[in-house]
Amino acid sequence: MNNLNIISTKDKMKVQTYVCTAQPFDLGKVVITQGIDALLRENIGASLRICLMRHQNGDWGNMPIEDKISNDEATKTGERILSGYRLCDKQIWIITEWDRSVTTVLLPNEY
Repeated sequence: MNNLNIISTKDKMKVQTYVCTAQPFDLGKVVITQGIDALLRENIGASLRICLMRHQNGDWGNMPIEDKISNDEATKTGERILSGYRLCDKQIWIITEWDRSVTTVLLPNEY
């Protein structure tokens, strides 16, 4: 997956290209916080499945390129992985622990 990140400064515009090098990984046990539970209850039919599939397969969603690169490396070195997505017009985070035992879906204010 390729992404372009355009950074505009006073003096110049810089384009960064990102090419995903992540390896698929295990999610372990998937848990959700109270905020995510409430969000899903308020939005009948909403599902985390696509966000979890994206996370597991290296599509890090709404993250800066530096974090995407760190996540790519983490899939190979066994570090924690963090991705961000929009669900029901809310930002959500998905975090998989370094040992791949647990993946937590949460709202940023629950971190």
